[in-house]
Amino acid sequence: MKKVVAIVGPTAVGKTSLSVQLAKRFNGEIISGDSMQVYRTLDIGTAKVTTEEMEGIPHHLIDVRDITESYSAADFQATARQVIDEIYARGKLPIIAGGTGLYIQSLLWDYKLGSENQQEDPGLRSKYAAFAEENGKQALWEKLLAVDPLAAEKIHFNNVKKIIRALEVYQLTGRSILTPKETPELLYDAYLVGLDTDRELLYQRINQRVDIMMKQGVLEEAKRLFDFRDQQAAQGIGYKEFFPYFEGKISLEQAIEDVKQQSRRYAKRQLTWFRNRMPVHWFNLVQHPEEVSQIESAITAWLKEG
Repeated sequence: MKKVVAIVGPTAVGKTSLSVQLAKRFNGEIISGDSMQVYRTLDIGTAKVTTEEMEGIPHHLIDVRDITESYSAADFQATARQVIDEIYARGKLPIIAGGTGLYIQSLLWDYKLGSENQQEDPGLRSKYAAFAEENGKQALWEKLLAVDPLAAEKIHFNNVKKIIRALEVYQLTGRSILTPKETPELLYDAYLVGLDTDRELLYQRINQRVDIMMKQGVLEEAKRLFDFRDQQAAQGIGYKEFFPYFEGKISLEQAIEDVKQQSRRYAKRQLTWFRNRMPVHWFNLVQHPEEVSQIESAITAWLKEG
């Protein structure tokens, strides 16, 4: 199997800088495993790597979609596998860096993304369609969020058909539409590096990152996105929380606090996903930067395994 390194973990723990450091050390190229960095012009709110931060290392699957276009885990899965093959053909080591758990899992494992869930109940579909008609798309999406937050996070609230299908599968099987019946096979010889730190320190770093993004101009990015707020791109944390402010419903201070709160909650969900679903080797570079030598030694030994 092809060898692939993946650097995972919550936001604000140093995945970007570590990926560049490892790419320089092991002759690698980097594939972004982030569902929002695919969008052009959304740079600040997505903490997109800058040209300077890349340090000359090739990066892939960044700026590959306009904000009016959709992008799914299936799109990422197909494209990233092709990029891995191309990186290998150049004699380089593919290094995936990002925090979107579903994307990385569906890439590394033979993940069917819910296609195995074949159970159907037209009566259930009709019931949910009637509920959406009477109460609105947002209320239907919130129904899904209550029972299957995993699917709700990936399905836009305007996509009533997909929401109904996810609710139908959950009610019929008791499982998320994104959870396969059987454990998928690992397609690559993958070494997974997880970055984490003390929870309170992580939350402080997230709050500080939001303050820095405000100074960098994330509000202007959110304003541009506001005109396309029905698009998938507009559902990203760090943007949608400003929309009520633009509509005059909340203060700017409240919007900023909402961004911080939602970012902290997302970080918690990211950690839960990676800890429960993947065989990750965890390190704390925020408090123990010297651990990078342990990471490099472990990857060196793993590469020698053949």
